[in-house]
Amino acid sequence: MTTDAFAAFEFDAADAARVLDQALAGADDGELFLETSASESLAFDDGRLKIANFSSERGFGLRAVFGETTGFAHSSDPGLAALTRAAETASAARKGRDAVMAPPPARANQRLYDDVDVIAEPGFEAKSALLAEIDAWVRAQDSSVVQVSASLAGSRRVIAIVRAGGDVRAEVRPLVRLNVSVTCERDGRRETGSAGAGGRAAFEHWLAPESWKSLAAEALRLAHVNLEAVDAPAGEWPVVLGPGWPAVLLHEAVGHGLEGDFNRKGTSAFAGKLGQQVAAKGVTIVDDGTLADRRGSLSFDDEGTPSSRTVLIEDGVLTGYMQDRQNARLMGMAPTGNGRRESYAHPVMPRMTNTIMENGGHDPGEILESLKDGVYAKNFGGGQVDITSGKFVFRCTEAYRVRGGKIMEPIKGATLIGDGPAALKQITMIGDDMALDPGVGTCGKAGQGVPVGVGQPTLRVEGLTLGGAG
Repeated sequence: MTTDAFAAFEFDAADAARVLDQALAGADDGELFLETSASESLAFDDGRLKIANFSSERGFGLRAVFGETTGFAHSSDPGLAALTRAAETASAARKGRDAVMAPPPARANQRLYDDVDVIAEPGFEAKSALLAEIDAWVRAQDSSVVQVSASLAGSRRVIAIVRAGGDVRAEVRPLVRLNVSVTCERDGRRETGSAGAGGRAAFEHWLAPESWKSLAAEALRLAHVNLEAVDAPAGEWPVVLGPGWPAVLLHEAVGHGLEGDFNRKGTSAFAGKLGQQVAAKGVTIVDDGTLADRRGSLSFDDEGTPSSRTVLIEDGVLTGYMQDRQNARLMGMAPTGNGRRESYAHPVMPRMTNTIMENGGHDPGEILESLKDGVYAKNFGGGQVDITSGKFVFRCTEAYRVRGGKIMEPIKGATLIGDGPAALKQITMIGDDMALDPGVGTCGKAGQGVPVGVGQPTLRVEGLTLGGAG
């Protein structure tokens, strides 16, 4: 690593280890998490640059784990005195417990992204010029365009994890995203289409015309699709889900229910079902944080555990959960590299990385042709899920009626309603075209947001409820 994670603080690794060892006396686990971060965002709207933000912060979070109890303190004060006070606060959770400290995780033997300074390179002028170029290009393509919005966001986090005995692991985590939104008008009707992409890579990729033009063209295409859309038909339908980003339904409706904390507490619809058939035959779901440059990937998680490819459901059978160290220990399982936090000011909890349904054996064209009367949901927007029941509601941003195996008119105002455990068992066809999302996902849990990825092939699911206009 080219950046010293302690450079922004007034204590060094030896000071940190000494204070941490005192705080973790009698603890089962714990760590000191250091972070120095910088982020930048630019937004071009109404033909001019409207937003240009830059922020930076530094701070630490100190956690001491005593059984099911956690003491946590954080501060943006870089001084040794603040660290000492935080250690005293976190260790107050001890309450007489005298445990043996868990051994540190193994060291990661892979580096999944480069140490690129996405804030400094390219500079502000180049980023601003790119957004202006996108605006001009889109408007030149179509006279129906009445509004273009384009934005760039980037962040660079330098983090270090200090464990008992002075074990330190550190790295730089870059993250970038480009979004384009286009509004078109026809006969007094206005509709909008949006597209975005990103990952843990340099901005240079998105400066290339072939990259940003594909995004801008997709946003324009979706705006025109929405101009043709008719009201969605309400009712229960067989639904074909497209590959890639539609796996956000999988992420919400199934993924959260497979996180260790919900299952340890018995609040997940999947609690106590290890080894049981919870999905249709052929359904295999993994959480894979080891994919290079992906938005949800981590060389190691926020406890220092190397990321892994965790099989959650295999051929329909529940085989595992996503675990941080605390929940894994309390459940008698191994941590899976899913301990994550939004920042130094937040405690660790088990979270998804890149959650993926693997390929089946059907050609996607064959799946669509099998749908005599139903809905093709090609893309999704936001949604919500109840973890205990698994019930979900999702908004479709691009969907079509299908009749006689043919894609027909686009529909608008469609929401998919169902519950995750039931939907898993209602999957009847799985395509061989698995695709990952373009790199836009952010997952919220307990007030924390972290970048994530999803992926799936084309799927046919029976009996989903479509909320619509009629």
